[in-house]
Amino acid sequence: MEFIKNAVGRLVPTEINGRELKPFMGAHADQGGGEKYGGKVPAAAKFNNKLLDNLDAAIDACEIRDGMTISFHHHLRNGDFLINMVMEKLAQRGLKNLVLAPSALFPVHEKLVEYIADGVIANIEGSMNGPVGRACSQGKLKGAAVLRSHGGRYRAIQDGDLHIDVAFIAAPCADPHGNANGVNGKSACGPLGFALADSLWADKVVVVTDHLVPFPCHPWSIEGGNVDYVVQVESIGDAAQIVSGTTRITRSPTRLLIARYAALFVADSGIMSEPHFSFQAGAGGISLAFVKYMSDLMHEEKVTADFIRGGSTKFMVDMLRDGLTKFILDGQSFDLDGVRSLRDNPAHIETNPFVSYNYHTKGCFAQMVKVAVLGATEVDVNFNVNVNTHSDGWLLHGIGGFADAADARVTMITAPLVRNRLPIIVDEVTTVTTPGETVDVIVTERGIAINPQRDDLLQRMKGSNLPVKTIGELHDIAIDMTGIPQKPEFDERVVALIEYRDGTVIDVVRQLLQQD
Repeated sequence: MEFIKNAVGRLVPTEINGRELKPFMGAHADQGGGEKYGGKVPAAAKFNNKLLDNLDAAIDACEIRDGMTISFHHHLRNGDFLINMVMEKLAQRGLKNLVLAPSALFPVHEKLVEYIADGVIANIEGSMNGPVGRACSQGKLKGAAVLRSHGGRYRAIQDGDLHIDVAFIAAPCADPHGNANGVNGKSACGPLGFALADSLWADKVVVVTDHLVPFPCHPWSIEGGNVDYVVQVESIGDAAQIVSGTTRITRSPTRLLIARYAALFVADSGIMSEPHFSFQAGAGGISLAFVKYMSDLMHEEKVTADFIRGGSTKFMVDMLRDGLTKFILDGQSFDLDGVRSLRDNPAHIETNPFVSYNYHTKGCFAQMVKVAVLGATEVDVNFNVNVNTHSDGWLLHGIGGFADAADARVTMITAPLVRNRLPIIVDEVTTVTTPGETVDVIVTERGIAINPQRDDLLQRMKGSNLPVKTIGELHDIAIDMTGIPQKPEFDERVVALIEYRDGTVIDVVRQLLQQD
């Protein structure tokens, strides 16, 4: 295997899985754009009864064969039932060497590890959280997995880099024509935007619902004109599990201090008071606390945001209700308050990766966000960020929207300086998910580091009472607390590619030698 050094100094392969690869050359180096992939579309029959009796009938109709690529979305998160249901049926048929292309996998999908071992699944092109990622680190996949951001996945499908043979779309509400949404029905989970590209470009599209309504299902996130078959099942998932244990404000004094510092940074830098203020925050404990602190500061200063970017949560919904923002632009719901708000409030708008994150468009709104507050597993002294692997080398997380959201005007990483007796700021991250050139501020409980490239932010923070330090100073404090950590040992075999949002390879994950 031939390797080449990319723009962040990582050796990446020039070819893998039979595909020629391009090395990452810079966050905005790809100016050539993409070319929309065009598959064949049959002529519409006078009357086409798309409603099938069960999943087996849909699998028969789609003529699924060995080696095909099968896709799913993850809006039901850890409450999803459909992936396991479909893959069990494909395994029972003796199918082999399938490529799984989910927008993300969660611990609920641990059953897939068995199908990997049995040869049903040969490879995965999609984010992995938990047991399936662990299996990838152990080298159990035949091919090299490909991890993409939400926008990167849409781009890959649109450009033809990821060809999907059959897409199964879990739909909380659908009609017999295939129009579907995620805001009605017992399994309502919010937006269905992560399945939009699948519906547009997959060869065959199957909508699977547990709430079938007469035509027309409206509003529709998925349009029936892109759907081949519709199947009604007893349950597609447990929407209560979209919370996934993360959407609660932290009670940790350390993490609360980090969130407070982050909110005060936005205020002290003057960004909060500028016209067209907007921000994005995730669903972790620190991010939720940040939203609460921002709400308080905005209320005190009588500031109204033009919009806030979700993943929606109760805390964002409260801001919309209280007039602190004009709109929520929502890519996925992280709790049921977000689902209900999306259904009932016209100022709560469903988005998808095309309009929000796709790098190959005539303009996505990622760059319009003033502040994006994100978490990380590691940050290094060059501001490179790792969200995929832990310091011990295990591949346990997907990219999500991280690399896309980092295109905001100010990208802020919030994390404790030390986690589980390991430093979070290191000399070199285990895996580069996002390059340091797109990361502007690191906020920890021991201080705030501003990327030296952002002299404008350094100037704005002069006179602030916040503890602004250099990234080197924070690194030294962390190492003084923990000592120099032992780095994981890897085999030469590449088990996963980390794609940047433009389709270039920013890093690889190698098979772990220490697998205890």
